[in-house]
Amino acid sequence: MASSLAPSWQGQIADRVVTLWPLKAFGTMSFMVLFFWGYFTVLHNPLARPLVMPLTWLDTWIGFSPFAFPAYVSLWVYVSLVPALLGSLGSLLRFGLWIGGLCVFCLAIFWVFPTSVPPFPLDLKAYPEFAIIKGLDATSNAFPSLHVATAVFSAFWLNRLFGQINAPTTLQWLSALQCSVIIWSTIATRQHVVLDALGGVMVGVVFAALSFRNTRGAV
Repeated sequence: MASSLAPSWQGQIADRVVTLWPLKAFGTMSFMVLFFWGYFTVLHNPLARPLVMPLTWLDTWIGFSPFAFPAYVSLWVYVSLVPALLGSLGSLLRFGLWIGGLCVFCLAIFWVFPTSVPPFPLDLKAYPEFAIIKGLDATSNAFPSLHVATAVFSAFWLNRLFGQINAPTTLQWLSALQCSVIIWSTIATRQHVVLDALGGVMVGVVFAALSFRNTRGAV
């Protein structure tokens, strides 16, 4: 039976948020700056002509949706939740190293084996908000979807974190739902095709499993 003196899950989250917060804030900002530098460097210097990814029947079934935009950009908040909620320097460094390794792995694929999505007809005048992601998250770095890979990786870490602090399972389900919505949004915004998303899921799962290997699961 859990001790009545044990901190509540809400209290643990509050404590974790303030733990090492200057390092978390500076580290997250620095990571994103470094990531985008590497991303655009690879984007503009591929080793070969990008291969256009094929469509599947699922791409047609899912279709384009302007409502996918908020879900798509929510990734940056979603992946930032993990470092914000980590409770120790060791866990913070482990997360940073593994998600950094995931990004480097995907960027290496983009550089050596560049891919792009088909030229979907999209009226940017009708949907001006999509001009932002078309510029920032270019469609030339398609397979595997780094957007999906980082979302899936973060979902596994959040799931373990919520379990560790005995948070309601509702939070784990909400996290899984948000991850699923982000995956859907990568296709519904026409930034990726289904095969890109599947590749991203595989990368996220593999790197999450490796990051938890030889540990006691504490985050």
